Amino acid sequence: MDPLDDVVRLTADYAAEFHRALDDRPVRARASFEELRDAFGVPLPEESSEDVQVVAELIAAAEPGVIGSQTGRYFGFVTGSALPASVGADWLATIWDQNGFSVVTSPAAAAVEDVAAGWLAELLGLPEGVSSGFVTGAQGANTTALAAARQHVLTAAGWDVAHEGLNGAPRIRVLAGAERHVTIDRSLRLLGLGTGSLEVVAADGQGRMQVENLRAALEAGAGAGATIVCAQAGNVNTGAFDPLAEIAAACERAGAWLHVDGAFGLWAAASTRHRHLVQGSNRADSWATDAHKWLNVPYDSGLVFCRHAEAHAEAMAVAASYLQRGGGRSPSDWVPESSRRARGFAVWAALRALGRSGVTDLVDRCCEHARTFAELLGAAAGVEILNDVVLNQVLV
Repeated sequence: MDPLDDVVRLTADYAAEFHRALDDRPVRARASFEELRDAFGVPLPEESSEDVQVVAELIAAAEPGVIGSQTGRYFGFVTGSALPASVGADWLATIWDQNGFSVVTSPAAAAVEDVAAGWLAELLGLPEGVSSGFVTGAQGANTTALAAARQHVLTAAGWDVAHEGLNGAPRIRVLAGAERHVTIDRSLRLLGLGTGSLEVVAADGQGRMQVENLRAALEAGAGAGATIVCAQAGNVNTGAFDPLAEIAAACERAGAWLHVDGAFGLWAAASTRHRHLVQGSNRADSWATDAHKWLNVPYDSGLVFCRHAEAHAEAMAVAASYLQRGGGRSPSDWVPESSRRARGFAVWAALRALGRSGVTDLVDRCCEHARTFAELLGAAAGVEILNDVVLNQVLV
């Protein structure tokens, strides 16, 4: 018998039982970090072990520390679950063990990303011809988008940052709201721009960037250097949206690059009832989102889109004598990783299973639940709802 047969059967049997028991198991972990550390922390074995035994031991050790985030009773953060089709596709990606680097390393992985990205761009209302990349999450998506932005605005200023680096480069101003997501700041650190390049624009009580302050900052800094503006589709605390249409107009007048961080909020574009929240988003230069947040695929599924494919590729693409190109779109041209998981299979499967109407229903249903949640909690003594429930978040 192939040892993999027993491992796959054990894993499949456990997975089925795990999902059957979700409604009854606690959402919280049943063991502390120290207890879990002790369960995993046996001495490094000197001898090999049977594969099926190792997996059984892993299940036993990890089980008490697994959070029930896939149940209908988990309300933490903006964490999604995973659709059956996306779980199956993700398992297949592991079984196939494809390196999603290029057409040569896996034509299937490259082709499915190309198709899935096209479906997503259409669903999210993005312009035709945008470039795309499948990254680890919203952090990777924001960083990749801002790398393309850095490339574009410095090229426009006559500086080749890909060759010359940042030493001696023209200054880049980065304008973002006071309640931007922390991944923007980390991206600036990773890209060598530093948080010192950040000019914070005041936000209102819901965390929305105040566009009149943005206009004033853009006008005050006219001629002071290349400019990138980071707007937000879905505030992480309240779900509020920056006024994207007005921000886009201000950026167009100032010649600034507009990036939209839409980790979960960009999915509002898939809903006719909530699409107004992202009005103007299609005028941006780059976008970040996360398929785990609302498309319900397993983790490791961030997405970046860029209007300026040339800048995107110049910031990310690599070349070497041993790397054959092959025919077709190479994923490695659009992401910072080389050896990488074939992320497109799960996204394709989720979109194929849901269809356009299914994604719309998913977004609308979650938002309706949030409004009901706010109404019921808000009617209780001693409970105050702190946000305007515009999407899927309730701040209590």
